[in-house]
Amino acid sequence: MNWNKIKGIIFDYGGTLDSRGVHWSEVIWAGWQRAAVAVTKEQFREAYVHAERALAKSQIILPEDNFLELMRKKVKIELEFLGIFTPERCESIARYCYDSARECVEESRPVLEALSARYPLVLVSNFYGNVSAVLSDFDLLRYFPRIIESAVVGVRKPDPAIFRLGVEALGLPAEEVLVVGDSLKKDILPAESIGCQTAWIKGKGWTADEDAQTHPSQIPSLSSLLQ
Repeated sequence: MNWNKIKGIIFDYGGTLDSRGVHWSEVIWAGWQRAAVAVTKEQFREAYVHAERALAKSQIILPEDNFLELMRKKVKIELEFLGIFTPERCESIARYCYDSARECVEESRPVLEALSARYPLVLVSNFYGNVSAVLSDFDLLRYFPRIIESAVVGVRKPDPAIFRLGVEALGLPAEEVLVVGDSLKKDILPAESIGCQTAWIKGKGWTADEDAQTHPSQIPSLSSLLQ
């Protein structure tokens, strides 16, 4: 990236600011393991996909739901899919995920604080219609005067159109915008296709193929943006 040309920054949220670039399935799986849920990872991944589809199909997540409530609903769907739901198990996993996200957000905060003092920031996220409630709970809302959320605008990554909306919100040429994300397919490549500069926070992905991919824009951590 060429910092001399950058005048504004678009951040992804999930995976980028709340999990160090690690795919959220891995964080939730760690929660399942900590709760000693006796299933294979393959069974868990089937439940994870089922829950994602259920959340996309119906408005289960409400606009006022913070991340803890989101995780309670999501984990409940996963556990019920496998016929192993108990309220105690669900709460244990949801709390683990919430605490993990909060820890990562606190690591992200100094970066957002520093960059927001120098550049206008916009959030562009595939989310469930409650990202503002999540940001508010984590005290991140103040960094993002404009939010482009897939469930609100009706466009989802990897469609480059959602990044065009972010660029328009900044009021800058695409080549003066840096897009920071954790997904090569959903963030980096579509952002590059419209002329943005990119920074890929590469963590553990969903597939082995994703883990094997490389890209000139990859950085080891969010804090690398300040170096």
